[in-house]
Amino acid sequence: MGDVMDEHEPMVGGEDAADAAAGRAIPVERGVVPGGLDAAGGATPSFAIPAGAPAGLPSTPAPIRIGGATFTWGARTYVMGVLNVTPDSFSGDGLLAAGDRWVEAALAQASRMVEEGADILDVGGESSRPGHASVDAAEEVRRIVPVVAAIRAAHPSVPVSVDTVKSAVAAAALDAGAALVNDVWGVAADDALSRLAAERGVPVILMHNRDEARYASLLSEIVADLQRAVDRAVRAGVPWESIIVDPGFGFGKAPAHNLALLRDLAVLRILGRPVLLGTSRKSTLGKVLDLPPGERLEATLATTALAVAAGVDVVRVHDVRPNVRVARMTDAVVRSRPASPRP
Repeated sequence: MGDVMDEHEPMVGGEDAADAAAGRAIPVERGVVPGGLDAAGGATPSFAIPAGAPAGLPSTPAPIRIGGATFTWGARTYVMGVLNVTPDSFSGDGLLAAGDRWVEAALAQASRMVEEGADILDVGGESSRPGHASVDAAEEVRRIVPVVAAIRAAHPSVPVSVDTVKSAVAAAALDAGAALVNDVWGVAADDALSRLAAERGVPVILMHNRDEARYASLLSEIVADLQRAVDRAVRAGVPWESIIVDPGFGFGKAPAHNLALLRDLAVLRILGRPVLLGTSRKSTLGKVLDLPPGERLEATLATTALAVAAGVDVVRVHDVRPNVRVARMTDAVVRSRPASPRP
């Protein structure tokens, strides 16, 4: 038998390592702490965290400011209300159905959502349902900018997010008072929205999406795609602390994928970022129960409870009051840690 390396000897680094691996370039080890007596009485070298490096350990994301509000992740579940300034929303709540009074209708809906407990209002001017009709940037701006401005004037303490894929639309909404960019193609290679968020100093939501529902390993691919998106946004100048991730329930996923995602939502915590989930009234719920969008409230509430139990930080919904109540009840169970249980 050949020589066996003593188990306490550190591995060889540098050129010797490359020679030993027949020319393969192996990185030189850095930050090795010499061995000392450990609990077992043996001398074993180990690695130390480099000076200035983050610990890299699972932890609750740090609080962030969105507009005038502070969001303390882990304290409770936040609720985002949906305002679709479109004629063709899948959920049947397109505000352009109000005709020339769409701004007034949108503000009334926003005010009701605030009164019911919404923490953020998400305004979009282009439907994102499968097979939707595309809208050019000018039309999208025409639809949403007056709505954002009206909400900002009436409810200055409530942050408004802009739901779009176009940087020109996001820029116009930010000018009108929006404080958060919701990028529904956050995993795309084009980082224009992240660069805009960095320039304006606002947080960004990066949502997972695909052009077809093709996966070899669903959850690992969602996590990998989102991690690449986070890295890309950081390179574009967005602080890591200002990034929220969304697994994209219903986007580029078949119903079976969406149900599997719900079962394993907790795996998203590995990304170390706050998680947003939007399941409200979506087609997978309708397929499970054979119900139209207007009759999917109970199904949505079930997914909200599942999301809170899995550690999701924000739920994006159409029906604010019932979802706030479910979130608060579930929070009381899964987030409350009393010092001593009451009999």
